[in-house]
Amino acid sequence: MLSHDVFFTLTDSSPSAAQALISSCHSYLRDHPGVVFFSVGERAKGLERGVNDKNFHVALHVVFSDRDSHDAYQDAPEHHAFIQENSSNWASVRVFDSSVGGGVGRA
Repeated sequence: MLSHDVFFTLTDSSPSAAQALISSCHSYLRDHPGVVFFSVGERAKGLERGVNDKNFHVALHVVFSDRDSHDAYQDAPEHHAFIQENSSNWASVRVFDSSVGGGVGRA
């Protein structure tokens, strides 16, 4: 599996702007072929340890069944529409792609 984690820092970081991005993620990004896990939300408040990265407002987490599903998602019209609709409010976007496997209770 491949985990695609995207951290958005917003120009307008108001609660309504963050919620608009979260809603757009749900509308455009959750139902692609090969998605086995989808989650999006605001940075958790109150987690202020020195190791916590606080330089983002919204985090998107999508786990794909394989690399081919991820690659198809990157080229999907819905993904491009999401970028077009939302990118004007992105101060920065950081993407972390990693291979994942196993899980709780698995070897």
